[in-house]
Amino acid sequence: MMIDINILLAWGATYKQVAKGNIVFNEGTACSFYYQLVSGQARWVNINDEGKECIHTVIEPGESFGELPLFDNEPYAATAIADQDLVLIRLHKPIFIQLLKENQDIHFKFSELLVQRLRFKFILIEALSSQDPENRITALIQYLKKENKNFCSECHQLKLTRQQIANMTGLRVETVIRSIKHMHDKGELEVRNGKVFC
Repeated sequence: MMIDINILLAWGATYKQVAKGNIVFNEGTACSFYYQLVSGQARWVNINDEGKECIHTVIEPGESFGELPLFDNEPYAATAIADQDLVLIRLHKPIFIQLLKENQDIHFKFSELLVQRLRFKFILIEALSSQDPENRITALIQYLKKENKNFCSECHQLKLTRQQIANMTGLRVETVIRSIKHMHDKGELEVRNGKVFC
C-alpha cells in the first residue's frame, strides 16, 4: 500500500537517503517513524547468531515496512537493510497515528495491508511444514505471483535471487538451485539466462 507522497509531505514527512548495505532500523530498537520506500530495494530480515538471514519480505518502491511497532509500541521485530541505494519517506510515529485517525480510508487500506502480510505468513508457515523443497518454493512463487510482488507482471520474471528464495523458505541456496533446475526440467517454470520465469 502506498500512501500518497503529497499527503505524507503535507503531514510533515521528510525524505531520507540510505546507501546500499546500510541498515534502516535494527531489530529490537524503538520505532520512531513510519517508513515508505520511494526508490531502491530493501529486505526485512531476522539474522540469527550464525549470521543466517530469514527474509520476511523484499520491499519494493511504494511499499511501507516496519509497521508492527507503530501499533503495539514494542521494538522492531526485524531489521531493514538496503539492498540498493534507497530513498525513503518517513513520518514521525505520533503524527502517522494521527493521520490514520483522521483518514479512515487510509486506515482501512493500511489494515488490509497488515492482513495481507499476516496471510502471507500463514502460507509460508504451511509451506515450511513440508519437507519437500519444491513445495516450499512453489508456495512462495504462487503467492508472489498472485500479489504481483517481486514479480514482473509483463514478462513473468521472478525478481528474487536464489539466495533470497532460500532465506525466505528456510532452505539452503544449493537446495534452491537444484530444486529450481528440477522444476524447470519438469516444465513447472522456466529458467532463461539464470532468471526464473513463471
